[in-house]
Amino acid sequence: MISRVFSPSAAVRWRAAQTRLSCSAPTGEDKPRPSMMRHLTSKIKATGPITVAEYMREALTNPVTGYYVRNNMLGPDGDFITSPEISQIFGELLGVWTISEWMAAGRPRRLQLVELGPGRGSLAADVLRVFSQLRSVVGGASVSLHLVEVSPVLSRVQAQNLTGSRNQEAESEDQLVYRRGETADGLPVSWYRRLEDVPSGFSIFLAHEFFDALPIHTFQRTARGWREVMVDIDPEEANRLRFVLAPSPTPASTTLLQADERRGHVEVCAVGGVVVQQLARRIEEDGGAALIADYGHDGTKTDTFRGFKGHRLHDVLTAPGSADLTADVDFSFLRRMAGRGVACVGPVTQRAFLKNMGIDTRLQASPPTDHQGA
Repeated sequence: MISRVFSPSAAVRWRAAQTRLSCSAPTGEDKPRPSMMRHLTSKIKATGPITVAEYMREALTNPVTGYYVRNNMLGPDGDFITSPEISQIFGELLGVWTISEWMAAGRPRRLQLVELGPGRGSLAADVLRVFSQLRSVVGGASVSLHLVEVSPVLSRVQAQNLTGSRNQEAESEDQLVYRRGETADGLPVSWYRRLEDVPSGFSIFLAHEFFDALPIHTFQRTARGWREVMVDIDPEEANRLRFVLAPSPTPASTTLLQADERRGHVEVCAVGGVVVQQLARRIEEDGGAALIADYGHDGTKTDTFRGFKGHRLHDVLTAPGSADLTADVDFSFLRRMAGRGVACVGPVTQRAFLKNMGIDTRLQASPPTDHQGA
């Protein structure tokens, strides 16, 4: 699903709940990573069951054993493949969209292209190829590329693909820009761990399969009202995790749910809401646009939390830190979080967006390049 945004000018300490929702038993080669499982079980023993959001955050981005921090998970040998890794056409059309939005904004002298979660850098490379081909159009602007990436492994892959040897890591980990480089055309590239560290200024933001990996809180409707789903240690086996229901309301269940919610099970990505608010505020103040492309729905789905390992579905509670965890994006929630200072369009299907951008004509012009063979 694709949505466009543009502008005209504390842990709770409590006893473990007894309601058992599901459990998973590690078997065979899916034995949990001892360090991650030990870390999670120690945390649960100290503070009680943890939220699904905290579980996702630890499993994916823990600085020592997190999935995104330790792995190069993209491509045929990884756990999943995204659109830019399959064909250059997707990125080229987003490049055309980016230039179109820049022109519609009056061709600002400075153009920051910002990508959240840039994968292997394939999407950014394809967008920049369009910039190079249309140099006569964008030549009057000062263009720079800004990548928001938490994975040191992927940042090195991105640097190699986008800049070759023309990049350098920062000497201190405390620096906001932890890597700098330039493309073969001399375009400056900067890497950040957080969106808020990207400099202010007119920016076009791209987020392709970024929001679906952000931590979610999950809630279940019960006879006693809404209860948050938590992750606990299975009392029958120390190295197995299970889902439980909180015995009483939690801060998340009392603040994140809509009063008129009719679904029986709801997932809310509070972090995604914060990111959208940041994007909206920056666009309102500095001008620009944002495009979010992801698996998602418009406030209709319920339980979409799932894992992927080796291109196959993987139990979310088995071998934490060894598999990708994801949940469909609720675009109605993101639209609500964006507020009234910007205009939101969509969501529309990716198929409809690409057809509107002229993919049929592009396919007739020349065959696409297969990034997987690169």
